[in-house]
Amino acid sequence: MSGVHAVARIRATEDGRGGTSLPVLESDGPLALRRTRGSGDEARVMLVGAMSGPLGGDRFAVEAEVESGARLHVGSAAATIALPGQIKDAAYYDVRLRVAEGAELRWLPEPLISARGSDLRVGTRADLAAGARLVLREEQVLGRVGEEPGRLGSRLVLRVAGRVVLDQELGCGPGAPGGWDGPAVLAGHRAVGQLLVVRPEFEDKPMDAQLLGEHASVVPLAGPAALVTAVAQDGLRLRRVLDEALELFDIR
Repeated sequence: MSGVHAVARIRATEDGRGGTSLPVLESDGPLALRRTRGSGDEARVMLVGAMSGPLGGDRFAVEAEVESGARLHVGSAAATIALPGQIKDAAYYDVRLRVAEGAELRWLPEPLISARGSDLRVGTRADLAAGARLVLREEQVLGRVGEEPGRLGSRLVLRVAGRVVLDQELGCGPGAPGGWDGPAVLAGHRAVGQLLVVRPEFEDKPMDAQLLGEHASVVPLAGPAALVTAVAQDGLRLRRVLDEALELFDIR
């Protein structure tokens, strides 16, 4: 007995008229992609969950490629909720992003919620050419209201021009390595998020390290990138902090 396997693919290219076309927009199973109205030369795509999940044993993947000169904005229609299923195996959700030189990707999905009894492994890998631009937001909420979280493991990897700029992992919930809820990690908070920004101009003028309120910080990374990390009591407070970070980077 196995879970559901599904892959969604997006490819964005310059259309030759100052805009962005989407020659590949493929949906599979519970992963539905919908093109929405863009702005200027930017194409917009919404990821719509057509079924509950991911459930135990499911394997979902989303692949997006943005070619030179194209601009793509990807969001989601609602939060993704990891749920327990009849199959006791872990579920997997992989995101693979490729951005060419002179291209831009904004990856801004809604939060991932880890429900009690679920077991999910999330992996996000972004491969950027030199001169590419990226805005990537991740938000993870541990449990629904009044509920203990499930097991959640996540890994975020960023490579720019073939060089690893960021590679970090976090494990939370039952069975995760000890200390995940201690003062050095979440300190009792139930929402954690990141905002990863890559801009060529950061190579010569990196962002300054700074605090954003009490539970968030901006850290410059090696190369043309900066990382905002935040924790909060709930998803609403987390979104407010990350929205403030978007304004700090002058991203609207």
